Amino acid sequence: MVALRLKTSGAARPDFLSFPWSTPLEMWPDEMAVRLPRGRHRHVVRFIEHEGTYFAFKELRSELAHREFEILEYLKDEDLPVVDLVGVADGRVAEDGTPMDAILITQHLRYSLPYLHLFAAPGNDGLHESLIDALAVLLCRLHLVGLFWGDCSLGNALFLRDAGALVAYIVDTETGDLQDELTKGQREHDLQIAVENIAGGLFELQVLDKLSKDVDPIDVVESLERRYHDLWNELTRTDELNGDELFLIAERLERLNDLGFDTSEMEIHQDNEGRRLVRFRPVVVEEGHHRRELERATGIVAEENQARKLLRALRGYGAWLASEPGNEKGQVPEAVVAYRWLTERYRPTVDAIPPDLKGRLSEPEFYVQVMEHLWYLSESAGQDYGLVNATNDYIENVLARLPEERAVLSADESGFRETT
Repeated sequence: MVALRLKTSGAARPDFLSFPWSTPLEMWPDEMAVRLPRGRHRHVVRFIEHEGTYFAFKELRSELAHREFEILEYLKDEDLPVVDLVGVADGRVAEDGTPMDAILITQHLRYSLPYLHLFAAPGNDGLHESLIDALAVLLCRLHLVGLFWGDCSLGNALFLRDAGALVAYIVDTETGDLQDELTKGQREHDLQIAVENIAGGLFELQVLDKLSKDVDPIDVVESLERRYHDLWNELTRTDELNGDELFLIAERLERLNDLGFDTSEMEIHQDNEGRRLVRFRPVVVEEGHHRRELERATGIVAEENQARKLLRALRGYGAWLASEPGNEKGQVPEAVVAYRWLTERYRPTVDAIPPDLKGRLSEPEFYVQVMEHLWYLSESAGQDYGLVNATNDYIENVLARLPEERAVLSADESGFRETT
């Protein structure tokens, strides 16, 4: 009799016990299965639909199924981008009494896109660069939690557009090996496996004339190696914060942004010696995302680069609030963070602009400039200079010398005519 090891139960899930477990998966009735985007697998994989929910069934040896179950469960608990785990069907026996392989059941990732769509589909020109960045993010995050993937490839990941971000999800971990911490040699070996697998897959697409003409497989894998190393070095740097050194968080985020990565979350925690350490979660975002996100969270309307820097300041302040003594949960609701940042940081700063200087810069640009000024002054002083002090210094020594920008006349409006 089949034994079902389920992660959780849900009303949307079918009665798994009624499924034809004594039949090989590839022979299940076609009317049970649906065709969905997926990567390549060395095992039989079929998708089953039930009341609008899709499930992936993968047939493999019992020990591999349970091992992959454990890895997926661990990655999910670590909040890694991974498909939702449903369970394992084990103890299957054919009608003639022959033991059969187990089946790992996961929930299909809705709206996910396979790499072939992102590399070759019309309208996705240039998106492959974001895809490689997303894969570099995934590989770094897996290595940070001690997973040696062992088979990183474009076919073993799915890609999801998520609120402006492109996120790579791991869908196949049967070759994975969990350890407390990976050595540099293990990480580099895993990266080289990824390079070889991805290059091979892209060359195959090229031979089949399914690869965009502007994509060079060698350039792609070299980019992956470079992006992985840049991101890993930045993520594993340790910043020790003392007092109110918020400017160090801004500096760290600036470096991540310069690498082309945004930060969806960050956390500040204390080690055993009482030092505050910063940890970031990188993402890859599309143009216009920051502007929309800032307006949604705060109501501030800004240009894209302004919004990116303002969000950086908002998130840095939120992480700092979460690390305050007495905050046992280590979290502050997003709405609370936005309100406190607006009332304690943003509004007091822009309201400090003297009436006769309000037309010099827009409010978002003024705040961004003050933040950069604060960083410069703090670096020079070797400690946090203080937002109020930096604001006053900027107004006196910079803003007062700037020309009016609120209503700059065009050449025609000013009566100026260029002559040749």
